[in-house]
Amino acid sequence: MKKQLVATVFTALVGLSGSAMADEMVFTSWGGTTQDAQKTHWADSFTSKTKIAVIQDGPTDYGKIKAMVEAGSVTWDVVDVEGDYAVQAGKAGLLEPLDFSIIDKSRLDPRFVTDYSVGSFYYSFVIGCNKTAAGACPKTWADLFNTVKFPGKRAFYKWSAPGVIEAALLADGVAADKLYPLDLDRAFKKLDSIKADIVWWDGGAASQQLLASGEAPFGSFWNGRLTALAATGVTVETSWDQNITAADSLVVPKGAKNKKAAMKFIAHATADMQQSQFAMETGYAPTNLDASRLMDEAVRRTLPDMQAKSQVNADMNYWAVNRDEIGKRWYSWQAK
Repeated sequence: MKKQLVATVFTALVGLSGSAMADEMVFTSWGGTTQDAQKTHWADSFTSKTKIAVIQDGPTDYGKIKAMVEAGSVTWDVVDVEGDYAVQAGKAGLLEPLDFSIIDKSRLDPRFVTDYSVGSFYYSFVIGCNKTAAGACPKTWADLFNTVKFPGKRAFYKWSAPGVIEAALLADGVAADKLYPLDLDRAFKKLDSIKADIVWWDGGAASQQLLASGEAPFGSFWNGRLTALAATGVTVETSWDQNITAADSLVVPKGAKNKKAAMKFIAHATADMQQSQFAMETGYAPTNLDASRLMDEAVRRTLPDMQAKSQVNADMNYWAVNRDEIGKRWYSWQAK
């Protein structure tokens, strides 16, 4: 009987080793300078505080999340995803509900909080230009779609997500407050007009390479990637005119092995100090409402939440509902 009891206790402890007793966890994000900053300001300080090692993986892959959950073999614990995906995946049963007894959501931007996700950082799609490589820099979305006035290749985000379709409609004269529901026929007609001149980027690092090399001397970019690129000495010009905003989110895939460690990591990553440090390095805005008081004012003025004059907010709930339908048409159009 005593041996059986010992065996039972041992088995229970082994079962807990992936969660309550975890000494490591896996964090997955988009790579490049953004994940470098997440590692420095979130993961490394989390490890110092908790002694839980954070293994880095990536890039984020929604198909892989779905496959892992359905197979019952989840190797990622916390994943940085786009906000509309977080809403959609939560409703689809692919995510663990967050433990708000561990994660303090009271000081997080409520726009980016759901039962399954909290905002990771707040960003804008902006018009970026390599001034050395370009003859002239476009200032508006209409300029970016004008291949006569601004000849050459232009870079756009490859995946079906908020940003490009909105930019096409704004370039075609749709008012910002009339964007939704998205007029896909009109958007694709406008995209047809520059399709031969588009170079697609599938991640932030690739977008920076396109701009720095001059392969695409201008285009649509995440604002923080331009901040990082400018810091390397590239002559970057950023236009905030009608910048299109959205937020990334932190989620825990359903069946994550180190769930308790994941909740602690998210609590740490969204605290005011960690959010402020990440924002100052990357140029992305914090989702913690108290982070701004810890930031240098000169840096603060360069972040997306301070560029509200002509800002356009992407509708994450609309995209969550319509993402798959839009995606089918998007990828079919790209393939033609």
